[in-house]
Amino acid sequence: MYAILDIETTGGKYNEEGITEIAIYRFNGHEVIDQFISLVNPERPIQQFVVGLTGINNDMLRNAPKFYEVAKRIVEITQDCVIVAHNAKFDYRILSTEFNRLGYPFERKTLCTVELSKKLIPDMPSYSLGKLVRSLGIPISDRHRANGDALATVKLFKLLLSKDTDKEIIKATVRTTPKNNMDAKLIRIIEELPSITGVYYMHDEHGDIFYIGKSKNIKKRITQHFTNDNHKSKEMQKLVHAVTFEATGNELIALLKENEEIKRNKPQFNRALKKTIFSHSLHHSFTDDGYLKFNIAKANGRDNAITTFSSYLSGKSFLERITEEYNLCQKYTSLDKSTGSCFNHSIKECEGACMGEESAEEYNKRAQQVIERYSYHNKNMLLIDRGREVDEKSALLIEEGTFKGIGYFNLNYQVNNPQIMKTLITPMEENRDAKHIIQGYLRRNNRIKIIEF
Repeated sequence: MYAILDIETTGGKYNEEGITEIAIYRFNGHEVIDQFISLVNPERPIQQFVVGLTGINNDMLRNAPKFYEVAKRIVEITQDCVIVAHNAKFDYRILSTEFNRLGYPFERKTLCTVELSKKLIPDMPSYSLGKLVRSLGIPISDRHRANGDALATVKLFKLLLSKDTDKEIIKATVRTTPKNNMDAKLIRIIEELPSITGVYYMHDEHGDIFYIGKSKNIKKRITQHFTNDNHKSKEMQKLVHAVTFEATGNELIALLKENEEIKRNKPQFNRALKKTIFSHSLHHSFTDDGYLKFNIAKANGRDNAITTFSSYLSGKSFLERITEEYNLCQKYTSLDKSTGSCFNHSIKECEGACMGEESAEEYNKRAQQVIERYSYHNKNMLLIDRGREVDEKSALLIEEGTFKGIGYFNLNYQVNNPQIMKTLITPMEENRDAKHIIQGYLRRNNRIKIIEF
């Protein structure tokens, strides 16, 4: 399966571009079976030469969805696909950069129609998309717009498939598909596993744990381990004698248990999580004029950060989100470092704190809501989420800003007495990574119920 796409951007330097338009066609090698086309608000101005090239301007994008609003659809339509694009390296880099800003690891195999064309149709006068397709008699409309260029790439790729008599494109695609030639031992292990959320443990023939992981679907994740052909997966396939698991009911508890179990057991193949899993944190200060200002800095473990992030880009993406959600000024969320007013003020999306048009008192009321929502410093609360069964809920206890542990209770049980609830909690260790996991989960999941006491 292929995801044939084209992306238009704001221009700019490497790692600073924003997507202005995207078109994706899901193609099964014979016909298009799904498509997604959308303008995208890049949350930054478009360079003038790009406006002249594409015809897309800032006014056209003001009400367009932002990237995080279309990200899920992009993941879905490219799932289990090889990404195909004309100059695929550029388009894939842009997509990966946008997903990195959201803290999401977007990974897909790619095929470049420029490289394929040079190999299968040599000696063409030009391999730019417009000139190449015209030379081949392929119609193209809306040049330098995502939909027009993506449709032309679909037609070009069909031609390349027909010219690929050695079937090298198909063979390469098949090599990226999970293989099913597992031995009987691995098949037996998979058959005995459930499709539930939880933590799983891989044991060698002596019963020792050599790998710990978590997944929303344990059976599916273990199948991936047993069908991958990278060096680490092959070594694990040789060693594994049994896989045990513990249901958690939701991803938050799975993440916390995985973190604690890896630090306690130090399994051979879990090198990554033996180290701290976040690098940056969100802090606040006050300007000389009394405005509350947010910034992302490298985490040192000593500062009392509001929340933490696995990368600077995910922290910056969070600043962009709270700027919009709480109508904050880009100057005071460290997103606009220019002199004078912020960019949002120029398009009438800032109340004017950067120009002294909004008082610090009024502005800080909204900014303070960010701290209240995303920091649990000195708070006493229970976080209620799904349980392991339909008639059960999970509870995570935080006392005076410290994570104490997790537990489960039946839906018939009324959570109105924290002291009684504490008896159901299984103690867990408070550490920097556990705090990072909880804070990150709270940012991503609005449906979790919070009971303060």
